[in-house]
This record gives sequence, C-alpha cells and structure tokens, in this order.
Amino acid sequence: MEATGKAFDYQRAMEVGEAACAAKVHIENRNATALEIIGESSCLKRVLEQMKTVAGTDSTVLILGETGTGKELLAKAIHNLSSRRGRAFVSVNCASIPAGLLESELFGHEKGAFTGAIARGIGRFEMANGGTIFLDEVGDIPLELQSKLLRVLQEQEFERLGSTQTIHGDFRLVAATNRDLLRMVEEGSFRSDLFYRLNIFPIEAPPLRERTQDIPLLAWHFVRKYAQRMNKRIETILPEDMEALIGYSWPGNVRELQNIIERSVILSAGPALHRPALPELKRAGRNAPNKVRTLAEAEREHILQTLRATDWVIGGREGAAAQLEVRRTTLIYKMRRLGIFRPQN
Repeated sequence: MEATGKAFDYQRAMEVGEAACAAKVHIENRNATALEIIGESSCLKRVLEQMKTVAGTDSTVLILGETGTGKELLAKAIHNLSSRRGRAFVSVNCASIPAGLLESELFGHEKGAFTGAIARGIGRFEMANGGTIFLDEVGDIPLELQSKLLRVLQEQEFERLGSTQTIHGDFRLVAATNRDLLRMVEEGSFRSDLFYRLNIFPIEAPPLRERTQDIPLLAWHFVRKYAQRMNKRIETILPEDMEALIGYSWPGNVRELQNIIERSVILSAGPALHRPALPELKRAGRNAPNKVRTLAEAEREHILQTLRATDWVIGGREGAAAQLEVRRTTLIYKMRRLGIFRPQN
C-alpha cells in the first residue's frame, strides 16, 4: 500500500481504516461476541476457506505455523464457526506447564492422588465437555504422556489421576504447534500413531512475511486499538515508516508487529505515529528487496519440479520421494502442508 505526499493524512487513514474493517472476518457466536481476523491476502483467504470447510465437522484440526502467527485465534474462530460455539473453549499451552503437572492439568486428579493434592481437581478435558479443547504447542507433550492422550482422542474417555472411574467426554480437539512433528516422529520423540491421529485436517498459518499486503491493515488496526485505549488521536503514519514496516521480515510475526505498534503509540506525543528507532526496521525499509522467496516457497517449487520430472509418481525407485531422498509418507505430508495437488487431466 503506497501513499503520496509526506504523510498518510487523516483522510487516507480513514480510508485504510475502512478497508481494514471491510477485510475483517467477523465470526459471531450465539452471545453475539466476535473474533476479527484481519487481512485480504490470498494465503490468508485460503486459510479462512479451510477453516469454514472443517468447522462444521467434529474432526480434529492441526494448526501449523511459526510463533506469533495467530494459531490460537484461528482455533477460536473454528470453535465459533462450529455447532459447539455456545459451549466452552478451553485452551492449554502444553509448553508452559511442567511435565510432571501436565497429566493432572489435562485429565484432573482426586484428593490425595499426589503430594499437595488436597482437593479434587477437574482437568481441562473435563472442562471442555460439550465444547472445544485447544492444545497449543502439542509437540511439547512428553513422550510418556502421548500414549494416554492418544487413548483419550480415540475413545473420548479418561480417568482422573488417583481414580479408577472412567469419565466419558464429548469434546472437539484443535491442536497447534510450531515444530516439525513429522521430523520428531522420525527422530522418535513423537509417537507416529498420535501424529496421524492429530493430522486429520492440517491448516498452515502463514507467516507475516508472506502477508505483506496485510501489514498496513494490521498496523492501522493496532494503532486504533491502542490509541483508543490510551486516549490518543493518531492520524498519520509517515510513508517511510510504513515502507519500513512492510519491508521488515517479522520473525515474531503478527505478535511482534502488535508489540511494536503498541510501543509506538505509547511514544506518540502528537497526531503522527512515533516509530521506535529500531536499526533492523530502518535497514529493512532502505534495503527491502522487491521479492524474497521464503523457504516454504523454495521447497514447494523444488517438490513441484521433481513431481513433474517423475510424471507425478511418488513411490518406487524412480519416484519423486526417492529422487528427493525422503520417505514416501514424508513427501505426501509435505505436499499436503504446502498445498501441492496433482493436476486433473
């Protein structure tokens, strides 16, 4: 998005704001609350279509993507589009809970089940009955707990720690990770049967560097959000500042952009947004290339070239998997993750 003149003036800010509103995806539940997923890039639209397709089912969804790409927001959106939207959405960050406490956190415990268990504890799966449970950073679940989780997903039943009474659950699972689960399977740190049980419907959350056209929309969204919260009126973003934001690679993705904008609003004393003096942003704005291929794009193109060369034969000695020196199952997984499908003749 470009602007003429020395600044994004107030009228232009309002136009961008209106465009951002038009690009929001409002997902309403029965209580009339809404989630807003902001953007109009093709990769985001593809993700939204996948969400709409799977939301009406009770199938497990695995959201893949880098840290800060909004995986939990996508999980909440799937819940709010589903028939379970009037029930609980229970979120668990598996990486933030000590391994020794995770089992109790997920499945609950009885009084006296372990030292310090002075009362019965209800687990997250029990809390999510009738609704959706979101297991974030599912790749961090210890190997010894994965078999129990697999049984819960397959049978929809579990026991609290210290109890022999089986509890039958009714929940929909959405999981997320920023780790390469298939590689973890090959290394023996993640169970293959659990991986295939989770990988029923994978969705790839795109990194912000692949959504550059969404950056102005997101930037103005966060400017309005924090300016209102801090009782400030910010009317302009200098074009060179917006150029720097667009040109930056955003290793922390949307979360990093949100934090930078919040800090900028705090430092803004007038109607123009103050951009913190970050060397990497200045450098990105001056030297931003016209087009940088991401690793995922390069991998996708390499796989496509190999598939075309092998006439889309995947297995066998002369198949694409052998040419790429990967397992057939690994190649199929990568094709699904990267959106590669054999063309219809």
